[in-house]
Amino acid sequence: MDSAAPTDPPVLVERDDTEAVTTVRLNRPDSRNALTLELKVALRDALQEVAEDRSVRAVVLASSGPAFCVGQDLREHAESLRSESAPGGSLSTVTEHYNPIAAALAGMPKPVVAAITGTAVGAGLGFVLACDLRVATAGTKFATAFSGIGFGGDSGLSASLAHCVGSSRATELLMLGDTFTAEQARDWGIVREIAADAEATETAALALGRRLAAGPTVAYAAIKRAVALGTVSPLGEVLAHEAEAQVRLGATQDHRDAVEAFLAKQKPTFHGR
Repeated sequence: MDSAAPTDPPVLVERDDTEAVTTVRLNRPDSRNALTLELKVALRDALQEVAEDRSVRAVVLASSGPAFCVGQDLREHAESLRSESAPGGSLSTVTEHYNPIAAALAGMPKPVVAAITGTAVGAGLGFVLACDLRVATAGTKFATAFSGIGFGGDSGLSASLAHCVGSSRATELLMLGDTFTAEQARDWGIVREIAADAEATETAALALGRRLAAGPTVAYAAIKRAVALGTVSPLGEVLAHEAEAQVRLGATQDHRDAVEAFLAKQKPTFHGR
């Protein structure tokens, strides 16, 4: 799906009744699926819906348009920063939206496959890494992006990225914010498969979802729990830490200036305050 009118639902839930696979699709292609309040609420609610539906045996997380998700809508975020009397209040979205979305994907009692058909940045990357398996289109670009606006990380990215690529590379990617490709992501073990184009990516992701849906989904749920328990830092602790840090960092002048610089297409200057 390449386009959506503003009146279209921000998230589509597409059911494959035959195979018991449901696709949850971000549907704001014109804004590259930037995470507005509307989109975050719709995604959170859609994931809760499919998690509770016992007839759904596997989930595909996909998107409309040329980008999977470019992270937080900084225009909306900047408006919140400008208008709030209490600095950092807009960062309640981490606790109210990003944490529940990441937790819903990671804790889904059924397999979740990400079909990454374009750029995944910031929370978009966090959502991708909260899925169980990932298929990406050749040439897709990824980045953490948070440090570029004076932030740490959210959506569980601090843990999930380290679990995928190791703490050293994760620290580098989070601090420097360098872009990496689908091909690098495959070499690092983040991406399972690379497809030639967006259509082939979704086809591969659906095929994987159908294979999983036909498998022992109760066992898959147990596997997911065991892997989560076996990590050094439980996701819940990381989510709580990230939420506190984002609220604190949201009150810094560095963050506010960097957001304004981004919108003005200028390079930010950080002063450590």
